[in-house]
Order: sequence, then structure tokens, then C-alpha cells
Amino acid sequence: MNFNVIIPARYSSERLPGKPLKDLNGKPVIRRVYDQAVKSSAKRVIIATDDERIASIANQFGAEVCLTHAHHLSGTDRLQEVVENLCFAEEEIIVNVQGDEPFIPPANIDQLAAELASAKREIAMTTLYTPITQVEEIFSPDVVKVVTDKTGNALYFSRAPLPWDRKSFSQTEKQLPAHSPYKRHIGIYAYRAEQLNAFVRWEKSPLEMAEQLEQLRFLWNGHKIRVIQAQQIPPAGIDTKEDLEQARRRLTQSKKLTV
Repeated sequence: MNFNVIIPARYSSERLPGKPLKDLNGKPVIRRVYDQAVKSSAKRVIIATDDERIASIANQFGAEVCLTHAHHLSGTDRLQEVVENLCFAEEEIIVNVQGDEPFIPPANIDQLAAELASAKREIAMTTLYTPITQVEEIFSPDVVKVVTDKTGNALYFSRAPLPWDRKSFSQTEKQLPAHSPYKRHIGIYAYRAEQLNAFVRWEKSPLEMAEQLEQLRFLWNGHKIRVIQAQQIPPAGIDTKEDLEQARRRLTQSKKLTV
């Protein structure tokens, strides 16, 4: 199985500007992400950025870098520019590893690529989920829920509590349903280059604009997304200063346990 990992990394961030270059216990965040990605079976790991500072640091630790335009509205658009610039064949498999996931399990990267490689061509992309075990997560707009059919193909992604359980959620105190179908979407994707090329030609869909979830553009245009349970539950990524501090504590604690 041959596949590539592309890590989109931009300097601008509303909640944590300069996030890829923030120090995470002696290494910048982007280096931590890259180190996890190269532990996978990917034949090539590329950092895609629009910022010379990120490119310079990535070059220093030996990463392959592709400079992209600054106008991209999503990481998927940035990936497609890399695919075009590097002349990837349409059948090449690309795994999109977010640049703020310093603890992404390499096994999950391999899992996604293998699932897409073995899937029929009608499957446009693959992604991951983990079971939701806390009712608070169901009602959090920061937790993206995915609803699937019996074969594991996505029906819908939403920040809302879907599906709505009339019995459990009609009470004053909401309860986790006894047979919970709730799945938390994990934002890592595998697609073939041809699907990335198609993505940038499509207009934003009303669903995508409402939910601010770009994967809905694939569903809107009639393409199937296979959703599988992650082999390993990935720790939280870094979106805020508080997340960064928590990641630092996690690494410190992990180092203490290995001493």
C-alpha cells in the first residue's frame, strides 16, 4: 500500500496565532505532528504552508515542504494545491493530517489509508470516529457528530446533537441513551488526488456554510464517505492556549512515566 501524508499548516489562527511554531516541550508543534506522521507507513510526508517562518523551521528538521498560496479557505484546498504542484497521479492516496494534532497515532493514519486502498472507487474518502460516552459531548457544538448507515457510510455530519433521541433528551436532565449510536468525528481524512481536484471545482454547499464543515461538500455532491472506528483514540489537538498548556502537561507526565 502506497500513500502520502500532507500536513496543512498555516500561521494565522483566530484562537492561537502562530500555533504551528509554538513550543511544545522543546519542539515546535508542527515538528511533533511531523514526527508522528513519519512513524506511519507513508512513503512521503509533506508540510504544506503559506508561511516562510513555518517553512524555514520545517526545513531545519528535514521535512519536505511545499509553499502554497495564502488565500485558501480550508486545509483541503491547500492539499489540492500541493497535489497539483507536485503532479500527483489521480489515483494517489493522500492522508490529511491536521497541523495541530501532535499526538495523532500513526496506526490511525495507516488504518485510514488501508481502508481507502481496499474500498471500491465509489468511496470518495475515508475518515474516523470514536464512540461518544458522555452526554455533554453530544450537546457540545465543538464536538462534530457523524451519522452513518449500516455499511458505515456517512449520512451527515453536524455540530448539533444528531440523531435526536426523543426519550432521553426530552427530560429536564439529558441522559446518554442506553444503546448510544453517537459517534464523534475525528478530523483526519484519506482521499485520492482525483477527489481533491474535484473538491476545489465545487461551490460551497449550503450545508457546509451552515455547519462550517467542509466534508459536507462531498456529500452534497453525491460522493460517499466511509467512516470507521479509530484503532486508537487520539488525544485532543491544539486549538487554544489552554489546549497547548494541556499538551505540555501531557508530555511532561508521559516523560515521568517512562523514567
